[in-house]
Amino acid sequence: MLQLYTFFRSSTSFRLRIALAWKGLPYEAHYVSLPKMQHRDAGYLEVNPQGLVPSLVDEAGQVFTQSMAMIEYLDERYPAPALMPADIEQKWYVRAVSQIIGCEMHPLNNVRVLKYLKSAYGLEDAKVNGDWYPHWIAEGLTGLEQFLVSEDRSGRFCLGDQFTMADVCLVPQIQNAKRFNCDLSAYPRTMAIYEQCASLDAVKAADPAGQADAF
Repeated sequence: MLQLYTFFRSSTSFRLRIALAWKGLPYEAHYVSLPKMQHRDAGYLEVNPQGLVPSLVDEAGQVFTQSMAMIEYLDERYPAPALMPADIEQKWYVRAVSQIIGCEMHPLNNVRVLKYLKSAYGLEDAKVNGDWYPHWIAEGLTGLEQFLVSEDRSGRFCLGDQFTMADVCLVPQIQNAKRFNCDLSAYPRTMAIYEQCASLDAVKAADPAGQADAF
């Protein structure tokens, strides 16, 4: 059975849980508490020397890291139901949407960054959570909304009516933005897609609030 090292509130772990649930792949969960710094324990560093979650270990003991690479690996190993389109141009589009979120938005508001802003620069919670976080959410979602509109490939999901890696990346980012009380009214197309995604059983099963390590 697959082994997933996860933390309930980790956006990247959330992505993997969605992908695994979408494909109906059972796994054994190993909970790695980021607040308790368990990702820096020697035992976990033997699994993933980066000290990040998620990590996925297959039946042969091979360790897989980096959520988007992991999703594409799962999609090639377990092709149905697909999370990537077959068409090469559509693959570019799905990867582009995923990277707008995963490479341009998520890193700026990662917990490590927020903690560093407070510890290294003495910024108060109100400044980090009420200024920094909403600013970069707005920057990222404005660009994403414009991209979705200009490409005009979306339907129920980012790519027509096909649920893909782009949607898997979108859901945790929007949930985080909602948790930080960001104003999302300026992104109607993005939010319409999110609402469709949120109604899926796979997304509900992967929701942070429903995980065994949730607190």
